[in-house]
Amino acid sequence: MEPLSLSALFVLWLAGLMAGFVDAIAGGGGIISLPALLATGMPPHLALGTNKLQGTFGSMTAAVNYSRKGLVDLREIPTGVVFTALGALAGTMTVQVLSADFLRHIILILLVGVFLYTWLTPDLGKIDHRPALSARAFFSCTGLTLGFYDGFFGPGTGSFWAIALVLVLGLNLKKATAHTKIFNFTSNVVALGAFFAGHNVVVSAGLLMGAGQMVGALLGSRLVIQKGTGFVRVFFLVVVAATILRLAYTTYAGK
Repeated sequence: MEPLSLSALFVLWLAGLMAGFVDAIAGGGGIISLPALLATGMPPHLALGTNKLQGTFGSMTAAVNYSRKGLVDLREIPTGVVFTALGALAGTMTVQVLSADFLRHIILILLVGVFLYTWLTPDLGKIDHRPALSARAFFSCTGLTLGFYDGFFGPGTGSFWAIALVLVLGLNLKKATAHTKIFNFTSNVVALGAFFAGHNVVVSAGLLMGAGQMVGALLGSRLVIQKGTGFVRVFFLVVVAATILRLAYTTYAGK
């Protein structure tokens, strides 16, 4: 593809910053970054690969910031990281031979369910509660499933992680958001490796957006650390709703 203009590069940097900010708080930054990449005229396969590169910077920055502030239990993370990586690898390999279109309708229904349940349960994620499953069992099953989904399709992965961590592992929404970034980073790195292998990454655009992602992720994660779970819940609902609308549009109105 032709070199991008300075104005297009600035828009991509700004989109990366905004996506990093949103993603650090409630996930779903891809609803900003991917359309921005496609708007430059970048072919879909290159946009997807470049999106994984820039997203890796944001998820890494947020994960490090949350970990430094003690919101992540590093003792329980390794199991989730391993199974998320395995799932993401399987998903990325599978999507190259199967269409992801059939998943769209199912994911839309699930996201609507997540939105309604969160909206109708005001106390959801306000405080920690007793886990319904052991951490090892949870991270093994959920890491494999959501890692596969993120590698195969992707939209709403952060939302599914957050709600699962709240409902099954008993974390409050603030801690759940922090843990989500660890697993987002893991699946992003694995998927990025596959896109690099297929020569489907525009490195210059990805690095530029990645710089914006780091700034946005730092600002967003700091805001979560300072604010309570109520703020995270509202932001979470807004992002899930936006993801539903975008996915519904691409499913029924065309990309």
